Amino acid sequence: MDIRLENKTALVCGSSQGIGKAIAIQFAEMGANLILVARNENALQKVISELPTNNKQKHNYIKTDFSQYEKAIKTINNFLNKFDLNSVDILVNNSGGPAYGQILEDTPEKFIDAFNQHLILSHTLVQALINPMKEKKWGRILNVISISTKQPIENLGVSNTVRGAMASWSKTLSRELAPYGITVNNLLPGYTATTRLEILLKNNADQSGKSIDEISSQIISSIPTRRFGKPEEVAYLAGFLASDYASYITGVSVPVDGGFLRSL
Repeated sequence: MDIRLENKTALVCGSSQGIGKAIAIQFAEMGANLILVARNENALQKVISELPTNNKQKHNYIKTDFSQYEKAIKTINNFLNKFDLNSVDILVNNSGGPAYGQILEDTPEKFIDAFNQHLILSHTLVQALINPMKEKKWGRILNVISISTKQPIENLGVSNTVRGAMASWSKTLSRELAPYGITVNNLLPGYTATTRLEILLKNNADQSGKSIDEISSQIISSIPTRRFGKPEEVAYLAGFLASDYASYITGVSVPVDGGFLRSL
């Protein structure tokens, strides 16, 4: 099976590091054009320089901070207004998770900020890009969420809440867009070796008084494969779901977690 994305353009959010970067690289290896979105311009330029390319591929980036919702939307819309929207075929919604903390200690403002950064911004991007996809009768919307949509993670109250809302939004959207040949699917990373995981491990260690190595070992012991995941392992799934081979798969949430989840 030769899975390719030639003549497709993907807009990948949060693509300066971690899972977003891995997805961008995977798509480029498959022949796609990339529009990277993240807040660190130096990191974006570095990723652009690392992307595999051929004579037909063109890569761009948008520098913006999703934590500043209104400014981010304006920046993205300004870019898209100058860009050929008809060429955007794949949207990857991906953003850094809300801060660590127990849900009872989180303020309403934290919930509002998280919903804006994740759900509302993703919805706004879909609205900006969906009409050309409908006209072409082809499109892919991938949402990088979390295994917390199926099994809440301790001390990530706001994150668990907004991730669950994203999953419900995605399922609803998938049914509306299916008649147009547009699929909407969720990737649910488990404990994956990223900067985000490093922060969570440190926070857990600080709260428990244990070392980071102890916390890591404790988590790994609960994963049947006995290791943390790699960002590229999530990217492999993204590449398949973005391809023509996945045209009859929509509205699903697929864990990439080494067997961590106990649910069916």
